[in-house]
Amino acid sequence: MEKNLSALGFMSGTSGDGVDTSVISSNGIDTVNIKYNRFNPYPSSLSNKIHVVKENISVPQDLLKYSSDINKLEQEITNFHIDIAIKTSKEIDYDLIGFHGHTIYHNADEKITKQIGFGDNLSKKTNKTVVYDFRQNDIKNGGEGAPLSPIYHLALIKALFFENKVKIPISILNIGGIANITEIDKDLKITSRDIGPGNCLIDKWIRKNSDKLFDLDGNLAKNGKTDKFIFDQYLDNYYYSKINSKRSLDTNDFDISFAKGLSLENGSTTITDLTSELLSKKIGSNNIYVCGGGRKNKFLINLLKSKVDNKIFYIDELNIDGDYIESQAFAFLAIRSYLGLPSSFPSTTNCKEPTIGGTIIKNS
Repeated sequence: MEKNLSALGFMSGTSGDGVDTSVISSNGIDTVNIKYNRFNPYPSSLSNKIHVVKENISVPQDLLKYSSDINKLEQEITNFHIDIAIKTSKEIDYDLIGFHGHTIYHNADEKITKQIGFGDNLSKKTNKTVVYDFRQNDIKNGGEGAPLSPIYHLALIKALFFENKVKIPISILNIGGIANITEIDKDLKITSRDIGPGNCLIDKWIRKNSDKLFDLDGNLAKNGKTDKFIFDQYLDNYYYSKINSKRSLDTNDFDISFAKGLSLENGSTTITDLTSELLSKKIGSNNIYVCGGGRKNKFLINLLKSKVDNKIFYIDELNIDGDYIESQAFAFLAIRSYLGLPSSFPSTTNCKEPTIGGTIIKNS
């Protein structure tokens, strides 16, 4: 039987509100024991810096233009993760750290991706082996660098399937800043892709037009009305020409300029309705379990349910906290990298062959 390793996984998502932290134990294949989950919010000053830097970077040249700002932010984000890792180690022991970092630019067409976070600093300060920069090997091998969580989704579903808690085929829909789906067929084979905006358009609209960071439960959108002309125009002019063919997406693939002039509520409704429409076109026919922060937007989920025939459930109904799937995934990916097991596949990222992800910084 394969030896289980324990790993701490970090996820700093598109919302820039903080860091999800999980510790799991796994053999990197088909055993998963979730030991610890915690959310650590960024101070508002750091969250603001993340959004400013991210919004300044729209083309690769901006990575050089704003390199000084990026470097400062990278150090600040790394230090934040170091503090969490040290505090967590006092509560629970772990062997490895899976460090996602924070994505500030991702363009699959240009084969350029940038997640900031100094893995060597994290390893040195924590005296732990760190796996980070998970996307580069996949990009070099012809892949799009994302999504990377599907192999963890498969491990979770395998365990539940063998316990007769789920039926297959099945899909897991992760609604983060970008939404991605993992489809698991009757032979336990996986395919995956990013399928559209998750929270990114909604959150950006709320941040730009109010003093809030997000639309709690979708209440603002619930009280507005969809602008049908803008809705139809966006679908015709933007979606079909720009994002329909991509497997991996970035928040830069979307903007909110089309909603300019709408009231806060009507803009929220129109953008949420568009988000649900884009997702509904790509989620297939399997029953779906939803995870990620976007599942908390009740208005979004209800709209999605109204647009598709298949059943949509919350992954929490399986006694799995849907907030921490991604942070658990990067703990799992760290274990797989350490064991020399691939994390991306032709059916998930479009890479040429199964690829081991991540740079390993060993600290003996």
